[in-house]
Amino acid sequence: MKPFPDSRFSRRAFGAGLLAAPLALSQNQPLGTLHPTVQALADASPLELSYLKPSFHDLAAYQRIARKQLIDLLHYRPAAVPLDAKILRQEQRDGYTQEHLTFQTTQQTRVPATLLFPAGRTKPAPAMIVLHDHGGFYVWGREKVIDTGADHPVLADFKAKYYGGRNIGVELVRQGYVVIVIDMFYWGERRFQEDADPAAMRERSLEMTAAQVKTANSRASQNEPTTARGLMTAGVTWPGVVFWDDMRTIDYLATRPEVDAKRIGCIGLSVGGYRSFVLAALDPRIKAAVDVCWMASFRQQLDEHLAHSVGFSFLIPGMYQYFDLPDLAALIAPRALSVLGGSQDKLFPVTGMRAAYETIAKCYSKARVPGNQTCNMYDSPHEFNLEMQRDTWEWLRPRLLAL
Repeated sequence: MKPFPDSRFSRRAFGAGLLAAPLALSQNQPLGTLHPTVQALADASPLELSYLKPSFHDLAAYQRIARKQLIDLLHYRPAAVPLDAKILRQEQRDGYTQEHLTFQTTQQTRVPATLLFPAGRTKPAPAMIVLHDHGGFYVWGREKVIDTGADHPVLADFKAKYYGGRNIGVELVRQGYVVIVIDMFYWGERRFQEDADPAAMRERSLEMTAAQVKTANSRASQNEPTTARGLMTAGVTWPGVVFWDDMRTIDYLATRPEVDAKRIGCIGLSVGGYRSFVLAALDPRIKAAVDVCWMASFRQQLDEHLAHSVGFSFLIPGMYQYFDLPDLAALIAPRALSVLGGSQDKLFPVTGMRAAYETIAKCYSKARVPGNQTCNMYDSPHEFNLEMQRDTWEWLRPRLLAL
């Protein structure tokens, strides 16, 4: 791979692709005649807390100010509650143990999770938080990245298409990591359902037909705006709920004797990649973060990629007044960061990905740790393919596993 000038990211050839069911992107501007007004507003943003502004010199002082602003934008600060974790069942698998559990993230919220830890290990191990994707595929959440023992055929097809047929949580635990996966709000056990749903849909059994899976996913997609309005009416943001749960997941990992709490990383594809990147920006306990196929400069998203890449479930209102997305890299530095993208990814313009990669590189250079970040572009669509996985496991090993 030949790096782009003045950056630690790489370029490979271009093509075509997309996550989940193909999305018909309009050839016309999605904002119609309103585009010039909205674009002008974006262009006029001061990005007043970008670390690249000459007024910011001290990284630690900058991070205190910028992280507080980012947390404020989430509009979600629940009262502290005990985790009150409950292990529901434990399964012995080939080389690892798999636990299904729940823990409390707020007074109102109990989150379902799956924990995987290597068999026979006697010392605390590094841990990875695996953050599942969006995909317009809501019926399953954490099952996308673990071994269910008997995947529904639709779920198996999804894994084959977007994860190279691998359960990446299992790949990581077999390398020696403790792995945890939770269901993001609105996915898996926390998905949108209706009282009239038949038993097969409620239980997500193998008897659920492909048509029923499609209906459930389509219905959930259509109800995202209503759910977002409900959350905002309740005084909170959807990303606030998501990132609070993700930070509480770190809290839970730190309680487990199997885990070395000083070696925790996170990884995800698509919205999972976005969650990984922002979680690392919010919480310094993350020592290494991997963002797969969710990175761009927001300004470039307005042209044609707005409808299917900037969703209610992860849009942080008002953020662009203070930061572009890649600016959050300055909240991760000097910790390790890897960003992977696909040149064929139809959710993000290549120009936006390149601009974001340049910003990330500049943030780390200004922080005087340019070697602690890497941004790579592959000849691939919106996916975490086997080549990406191989490169990522090699990148993670000296940063977490070998310490």
